Amino acid sequence: MSSTTPSRDQLSITPEPQRVYLSTYTRFSKGRKLLVTAFLAYCGLLATMSTTSVLSAIPEVVDTFNTSAAVISISNAVYLACMGVSACLWGPWADMFGRRSAYIWSTLFFLCFSIGTAVSPSLTSFFVFRGLTALQGTAFLILGSSCISDIYHPTERATSLGWFLSGTMIGPAFGPIIGGIIVTYSHWRVIFWLQSSLAAVSFIFAIFFFRETMQAPISTEAGHGSVVQLIGAVARKFNPSMVFKLYMQKHMLFVSLASSALVWNMYSLLTPIRYVLNPRLKLATPLESGLLYISPGAGYILGTLIGGRWADHTVKRWMVKRGTRLPEDRLRSSLVFLGILLPGSMLLYGWTVDARLGGIPLPVIFMFFQGVAQLAAFPSLNTYILDAMQDKSGQASASHYLMRYLFAALASGQLVFRTNNVTTSNELATGFVKISRLRGCRMVSTAKF
Repeated sequence: MSSTTPSRDQLSITPEPQRVYLSTYTRFSKGRKLLVTAFLAYCGLLATMSTTSVLSAIPEVVDTFNTSAAVISISNAVYLACMGVSACLWGPWADMFGRRSAYIWSTLFFLCFSIGTAVSPSLTSFFVFRGLTALQGTAFLILGSSCISDIYHPTERATSLGWFLSGTMIGPAFGPIIGGIIVTYSHWRVIFWLQSSLAAVSFIFAIFFFRETMQAPISTEAGHGSVVQLIGAVARKFNPSMVFKLYMQKHMLFVSLASSALVWNMYSLLTPIRYVLNPRLKLATPLESGLLYISPGAGYILGTLIGGRWADHTVKRWMVKRGTRLPEDRLRSSLVFLGILLPGSMLLYGWTVDARLGGIPLPVIFMFFQGVAQLAAFPSLNTYILDAMQDKSGQASASHYLMRYLFAALASGQLVFRTNNVTTSNELATGFVKISRLRGCRMVSTAKF
């Protein structure tokens, strides 16, 4: 790979903004940036924890509504699908009216619909309120990435994004732990009352402490024109085709697919744990199966500490080597995790579970390494999208999360039926390896320039 300056045609694939004003990244003090990052991570934790917290309580929810486990699992797949679809709303909203406005409304609706889920008298209302809650959850993920892009310089961005992603990635692993504890000692509805309480905290913070991070929302600029111009700007921004058009750009499509494959891996591992591991490991209570989620959760924490800093280090190293920065530089930092650690750990996990080897320790160890690989790779992929699409960060994040959560919905929905049909963990692991290899090939082709 040459270290010479790239050609003009190569640079035009993912152009950086022509001007980056230093004041853009110095408007907030370091302490304020850390506070904003902590709030973003908290909201990300809340959004993603809500996707899996009910997994440990599925048998209890089944008893309440007199239905089947497959139906309740479908509700979780519907939840994830709604999160993907709502990306078409919250990405344009954030660019049009600002991040603060989107946070206030999304946290308020998330609070209200979480309460609705907690008091659902029937299976139908449970489905409806879960879906409505999901429509708000994606806002926390899109806005988190966009806010970090607003306030952090590109050479510092991946580290901050890594901490934000720690919330979004730890949530799916620790949600079932909390759910397992609650359902062991109380009623499953308490899970959603806790979710409502956490949402109330985020709503209060958004109103009283969160400052706008976007320098000039589009509505502010359009507001200087006529009403017709303002309406036209809103219509163009909320046109769903704008989100899908970004997939026409090869680099955006490939990186979104790579990130979506990671999410497929995640929910394929987390969703069927109670069905796959409980009978094999002879676990009897929701709490016991819930504790298994600690392993990937611990891996996510370690991956957070590794991934963001390694991505920023890689970018700086290539800046010194080449004399300039390209967004694709940070993709190099993800290849070892995508191509070696993740597929290897998933293959070994599937083999040990299917062959019933090593008791509890071996599967738990390989779940941990899978968690490390996932979150070590995510900061590179997410930050690349923000770097390459700086002027369309809201739409780019929307396109990214739309694909990610549609993949998550497919993974969550189909796994329950495949598990019930005695699909072995080895077959699932083989699928993970195939996806990871394909993902690695795409990343290599995108990173070469």
